Amino acid sequence: MKARSLSCSTSRKPRPVRLLFVSHSVPPAGASLSNIGGMQRVAADLYQALGEHPDVELDSLLLQTSQRMTALLTGPFLGRLLWQIPRAVRQYGIDAVLHSSMVTASVSVALQRQLRALGVRSAAIVHGRDVTLPNPAYQQLVPRVFDALDLVLPVSRATGEACLQRGLRPDKLHVIPNGIDIHRFPTLIDRAVARRRFLEAGFQLPDDVLLVCSVGRQVERKGFAWFIDQVLPGLPENVHYWLAGEGPEADRIRTLIAERNLAHRVRLLGRVTEEELHTLYCGADLFVMPNIPVPGDMEGFGVVMLEAGLCGLPTIAADLEGVRDVITPGQNGHLVESGNAAAFVEVIGSYLIDRDLIHRDGQRARAHVTDHFGWKHVANQYVQALHDLVQPTLSSIM
Repeated sequence: MKARSLSCSTSRKPRPVRLLFVSHSVPPAGASLSNIGGMQRVAADLYQALGEHPDVELDSLLLQTSQRMTALLTGPFLGRLLWQIPRAVRQYGIDAVLHSSMVTASVSVALQRQLRALGVRSAAIVHGRDVTLPNPAYQQLVPRVFDALDLVLPVSRATGEACLQRGLRPDKLHVIPNGIDIHRFPTLIDRAVARRRFLEAGFQLPDDVLLVCSVGRQVERKGFAWFIDQVLPGLPENVHYWLAGEGPEADRIRTLIAERNLAHRVRLLGRVTEEELHTLYCGADLFVMPNIPVPGDMEGFGVVMLEAGLCGLPTIAADLEGVRDVITPGQNGHLVESGNAAAFVEVIGSYLIDRDLIHRDGQRARAHVTDHFGWKHVANQYVQALHDLVQPTLSSIM
């Protein structure tokens, strides 16, 4: 339990929201790379942003662990929450409990009557797979969790629609996008410098190469295998594709690279460090998010597109699910029909014809991400939604 108390103003205004933040997906302090992923980074960054917000008094119950240990420790952590949450509510005068995902929000079913008797509201962020997981027992639990919550905060309109399809009342729905720490990559590495670093690492690239990259877990919905199989062969030889990340589709991707004779144009980088990721974004020309629909495994948002944009990369993305809430065509990239290989080839090819577009569109993407997805801006949306949720409590004069 970490408490953070803020001094109260003597002016007659509602006091700050007393918020309990609950998450099972925060990496240990000083070891952020031991638990990586979109949901994990969002939980850690939002926790920090809320802690710095002047209208929030923040306490927390966090499982801070490595990705390898999360599955083993989550069950006992959920069990402890059944008594730790009520204790924290009483000890710190909590107004609302905010769960960083449906995983910890599941305890709301057991705590519903107790928390409502205490006048405490419960809310949860929903990312995508944490509501669509195709497990019959889990799908029976999801509507019960929604009933126990007072507010559900999907990270995209598509995720919100998935919640409504599973019984969420529309009046409980409030969509708030994910954000990014705009200081995460405080400076842009010059493209020439980044490519020299590639060379020093043993990765040679001819000067005329248009480098396209993707970052993410290698699972079917990401469309990496589809892109290598269907799109890359239709592009000129001087378009190369680098892919950072690991996952269960890695063997299939390697097989496709061999079958398509693309070993000289595709490089699998595996898991990369933060410094390597920064260099990749700054040394590449375009970012692609070629998602394909997979039943029960939707793309709730796509934080990597914000990372790429922050580093000045335009994104070419599938017009699908939560991706639509990240990319604004003409501002930070292009939306292309999912599964339409010819359309991907056409858009990528336009940057081959006019290389100056890369710089201009990249500057526009960086500005768009900074203006619309910085955590200060996004945290304000969370605080307003939670303030409205507990308004009767906060209207009392200090």
